[in-house]
Amino acid sequence: MYPLIFRITSRYLLPIFLLFSLIVLYQGHNAPGGGFIGGLLAATAFIMSALAYGGKTARKKLKFNPATLVMLGLLTAVFSGILSLLKGDPFLTGLWIHIHLPLIGELHLGTPLLFDLGIFLTVIGITLWISFGLLEENE
Repeated sequence: MYPLIFRITSRYLLPIFLLFSLIVLYQGHNAPGGGFIGGLLAATAFIMSALAYGGKTARKKLKFNPATLVMLGLLTAVFSGILSLLKGDPFLTGLWIHIHLPLIGELHLGTPLLFDLGIFLTVIGITLWISFGLLEENE
């Protein structure tokens, strides 16, 4: 029912798409990209797998419920704003830490990246929730 070439191709493209989505997520607070686009790329990888193997099989391989991702993503995004409130700053004010790593240099981490991670997880969850529902309805 599902073409062999597409199944094999999707198996190799899945990790590439996921890696690229993480790169887009990380660079998003300094350049175009971020949680939304990274989340769409990651969801596309899982949707491609679902199209290759079927919605029910892909949902079993995923090992987590997309609704859980939505909840975790929303909690992460809200938590990034609460951190600034705890410091006494307005909600969603960016807080930064700078870590020096030998051989790599400075690593800048902050609450904007945490917020983007929340958006990333939420977009993946919602997109997969809708897509799996549509695919399973047609099976």
